[in-house]
Order: sequence, then structure tokens, then C-alpha cells
Amino acid sequence: MIAPGPFLAPVATSASVVALAEVGDKTMLLAILLASRLRKPWAVLAGILCATIVNHGIAAFVGSTVSGLLDTRWFHIVVALSFLAMAVWTLIPDRIGADEEAAVVTHHGAFLTSAIAFFLTEIGDKTQIATIALAAHYHSVLRVALGTTLGMLIADGPAVFFGAAIMRRISFRIARGIGAALFAALGLWQLWSALSGSGIHAR
Repeated sequence: MIAPGPFLAPVATSASVVALAEVGDKTMLLAILLASRLRKPWAVLAGILCATIVNHGIAAFVGSTVSGLLDTRWFHIVVALSFLAMAVWTLIPDRIGADEEAAVVTHHGAFLTSAIAFFLTEIGDKTQIATIALAAHYHSVLRVALGTTLGMLIADGPAVFFGAAIMRRISFRIARGIGAALFAALGLWQLWSALSGSGIHAR
């Protein structure tokens, strides 16, 4: 039987990091755009959930698999540096581009439109890259994917239902700062563990 603490730690950490990284991210802005155009919040949220499950499931699998194949000190240093790079990236404000707006085509229905647009926009986004790094860090597909998906819903759920009001009430700068601090802490922990040779994976 798995102890609740070690089992839930990757879920809680992944959810916290991704929820904060998602605040002000282009996928959160896309969620607001989808909700305002389609005006079917539950269908939009369901599409976002399905797209995130698939996208982050694949990302977590890639991160965990590559980590298992390259379980060396140098690989762990690379993962640590990727967390530190994510900390810097998180501080940079995002915006919706023409490509993301063009992805919002409404003739497929609210659910399918949201799922397709969100999946495509999430490819290469900071939360997907974070999922890969977290899975490589924790060696866990299920717990990391569960946590990052939960984090996306925590951030994007209110955005879908309350839209622009969320942008007026939340300090994106503070949220980005906290998210960057968490990424930096994970990066420094991973780097210290790799250089000191201590165990780093919460299995």
C-alpha cells in the first residue's frame, strides 16, 4: 500500500506549479476567448479537459520514459536546468496570436472546437513542457498527468465561467512570480540532488 504523502506529493506539486504557470498563459486566454465566442461554458470546459488529458498524458509519458532510459547525473542536471528555464519563461506575459484565434472555428460544435483548439495551442506551451519536466523528475505518468490536468482546470475553469472578470481580479504578475519561484525551487532541488548524488525521485 502506497503512503498517502509520497503518493500525493507529485499530484499536489504538479497541480500547484501548472495552475500558477497557466494564469495569464495563452491557453488561459484561449479559454476565455472560446467561452466568449461559443457561449457554452460546460461544453468548452469539457473540451479543455479532454484536450488536456490527452496532451498532458502524452507529455508525462514522454518525460517519464526518457528519464527512465537516461537515468544519469547529466540528464538530471538537464532536467534541473529546464526547471530554471521554466522559471524565467513563466515571468514572460503571453498573448493570443492570430494562429490561436484562427483555430477557433465554430462549425464543429462547442465541445469539439474547444478540444481541437486547446490541444493544438497547448503543443509546445509552457504547461506541456512543464509536464514533461515534472514527469522526468518524479518518474510518474499517472500522478503527474493527474496533477497537471487538475492544475489546468483550477486555472481555466474560472476563466471559462467568469471570463474577463477574472483578468480584472487576479494579479497575473504575482501569480507568475509565485509560479516562477516554484519552478526555481524544483530546479535547485533537482540540481542539488544530481550534484550531490542523493536520491531525487518520489516513486
